[in-house]
Amino acid sequence: QERNARQEFKERHIPGASFFDIEECRDKSSPYDFMLPSPSHFADYVGRLGVGSDTHVVVYDGDELGTFYAPRAWWMFRVFGHKEVSVLNGGFKNWVKEGHPVTAEVSQPEPAVFKARLNTVLVKTFEEMVQNVGSLRFQVVDSRPEGRFRGTELDQGLESGHIPGSVNIPFHSFLTETGHEKSIEEIQQIFREKEVDLSKPLAATCRKGVTACHIALAAYLCGKRDVAVYDGSWSEWFHRAPPHYKVSELKRNKG
Repeated sequence: QERNARQEFKERHIPGASFFDIEECRDKSSPYDFMLPSPSHFADYVGRLGVGSDTHVVVYDGDELGTFYAPRAWWMFRVFGHKEVSVLNGGFKNWVKEGHPVTAEVSQPEPAVFKARLNTVLVKTFEEMVQNVGSLRFQVVDSRPEGRFRGTELDQGLESGHIPGSVNIPFHSFLTETGHEKSIEEIQQIFREKEVDLSKPLAATCRKGVTACHIALAAYLCGKRDVAVYDGSWSEWFHRAPPHYKVSELKRNKG
C-alpha cells in the first residue's frame, strides 16, 4: 500500500531484529506477485540476515491490524525446511502498546549458513490446483474479503471471483479486535462453521499468496501442520485458468 516498511523499521523496531523484505525475497522473473524464490536465493537472503539452520526465527510486521505479512515469512521459512519459526502474536503494534523496548539502532548480524530445501507438501502449483477442480482431492480455503471472493468488487484493478469448489474464510476472521490470534477453540469453530475438515488435505489461496498464509497458521495452531499455500493464488489463476474455472457472481448477474 502506501507504507514504507523499510523506513518504519529504521525509525523503530524490536532490538536485534533484521529487516526481511518480501519485495526482495521473491522470484523477480515471475509475472506474478511474491512468488517463492529459489531455495538458493532464499538461503543466501536469510543467511545475510544472520539466520542459520539452527536459528529460532520470530517474525512480526508493523501492520495496523497486528499481523498481516508475518505469516507469509513464517510459511516461507517452513517451505524451505526450517522448523524453528514463530509468529509474534499481536505483532509490533501490540509490542509497542505493551511497553516493550524498541530501538532505531540497526543490528549488524553475523552472516550465517542456511540450508534450504523446498518442501513441496506445503506449496501448490497452478497445475495441481487445476487438477483439483475435477478431482477434489483437497479442500481449498480462500482468505480474501467476501466481495472479492464472490466477484462483486474489483481487487486492485483485477476482476475478482474464485476457484470452483473453494470456501471463503476472510483472513481477519482469525484475529481479535486487538490484532492477536483468536483462541484455538474459536479457530476450530470458524473452520467447523465453514465445513472445513482439518483431518483432511487442505490448501489455502488469496490474491497473491500472502493472506493465505493466515489460513495455514490458524490450522497449524489447531495441530494441522501440512496446509499447502497456492503460491500464485488469484493473480495467477485469473490470467491462466479457463473462463469456466473462474466463478463470479458479477458475470452470472450479467449473464
